[in-house]
Amino acid sequence: MQLSQQQIAEFERSGYLFFPNAFSSDEVGVLKQAANEVYRLEREEVWREKSGVARTAFAAHTYNDAFRRLGAHPRLIEPVMQLLGGPVYMHQYKVNAKAAFDGDVWQWHQDYGTWARDDLMPEPRAMNIAVFLDDVTAANGPLIFLPGSHKHGVVDAGHDLETTSYPLWTLDRETVTRLYQEGGCVAPTGDAGSVLMFSSLLVHASPPNISPMDRTIVYLSLCHVENHIRQFKRPEWVAHRDFTPIEPLPDDTLAELVA
Repeated sequence: MQLSQQQIAEFERSGYLFFPNAFSSDEVGVLKQAANEVYRLEREEVWREKSGVARTAFAAHTYNDAFRRLGAHPRLIEPVMQLLGGPVYMHQYKVNAKAAFDGDVWQWHQDYGTWARDDLMPEPRAMNIAVFLDDVTAANGPLIFLPGSHKHGVVDAGHDLETTSYPLWTLDRETVTRLYQEGGCVAPTGDAGSVLMFSSLLVHASPPNISPMDRTIVYLSLCHVENHIRQFKRPEWVAHRDFTPIEPLPDDTLAELVA
């Protein structure tokens, strides 16, 4: 999948792109089954909410075949390579579960802020691409973006080790309010199979999911191979150390798994 010049200009302006229904219902079914399988595993990579339900499964592409295939899918890898100007490696891979009733908050943050401070990633030549495995609505904890906030570079943040089970470098209310006043606030929603691509500098968050609807999203955090991390204090399954360029698989790689 190649981006048009209009899409590239929109990404540079707002910091994100949304692709409705990029994956078929059959492909989503394969991935949803895979998510349920990995959430049942008792592995150190599977983090849980304080309630005990799964919060995120790190590095799922290393122990599940469907997620391995997704991690090299051309619909995801090729547009990121286009925007970053060359080959990419997998910096981080997460299958985030915002379980019905129990899915907790993700505070306001920038992903590159964490990657720079914790992993010594030299530059923000990295981004996220997210695949919806459930319908994402206004009711079940959608991602919230502050459009244009990526233009401010790395903003001041504090290290929150207490709010949730996962530590983040988070922004204070004054900073979020200022960025909101400049560019507004959006929460892209859509069907399962839709895809979001967003800058590693884009400020974002998501509220708790108190609805009866699950909200599962797979995140690929992709980085230009020349921009690989220099510090290895976090576990390898959180911040990967294999900087091998990803070779995109054929477009029907997930369709091969459909029963």
